[in-house]
Amino acid sequence: MSIIWKNLSALFLSCLFIGCASQSGNTVDTNSKSEVVNDVIMTRRSIRSYKQVPVSRDTLKSILDAGINAPSGQNKQSWEIRVADKPETMQSIMDAMALSNPDVINPGSCFRGAPVMLFIAKDDGYPFSSIDCGLLSENIMLSAWSMGVGSICLGSPISFIQNSPELLEMLGFSENYSLAICIGLGYPDEKPEAKPRNKAKYTFLD
Repeated sequence: MSIIWKNLSALFLSCLFIGCASQSGNTVDTNSKSEVVNDVIMTRRSIRSYKQVPVSRDTLKSILDAGINAPSGQNKQSWEIRVADKPETMQSIMDAMALSNPDVINPGSCFRGAPVMLFIAKDDGYPFSSIDCGLLSENIMLSAWSMGVGSICLGSPISFIQNSPELLEMLGFSENYSLAICIGLGYPDEKPEAKPRNKAKYTFLD
């Protein structure tokens, strides 16, 4: 990991955990943190090609810790996360997916070749759990990017996984929790260009 990524990660995570509140005498420092956070947001890309290089558990724990520091309604933290970061675990998941979904020619393509998969479930008993999981996911992807780890948010594997009793048992979510989001993580093997954004989608009410 380059020195630039390390510095970017340290500054970004400091903003996540202690905030960017301005105090007398530290305006320059606050501005610096703000610029780093904005840079992480504006440069993040969805990655669809990954180097087959492991992401260390320490790095994953840092990413997940940033994730669960996302805001949630009434601080319910209405999510559960399962992490698949071993090749043999990923292979077992893909084998089970293929068994339950024979029309899926290459289940691995559903995960875009990411060496790590996060499976995020929502609490079906809480009506705003989907929002909580979305906030959690964004924190995860931004934190990952600040450390040089790419990510992609995936919805297509969900239906395949829901069709597999074996996979659902493997994931072992609590009762009344259901799979909501899949996130692939890994070191990028591509540099996608930014896609255009439609600024007409936000409007000020005068």
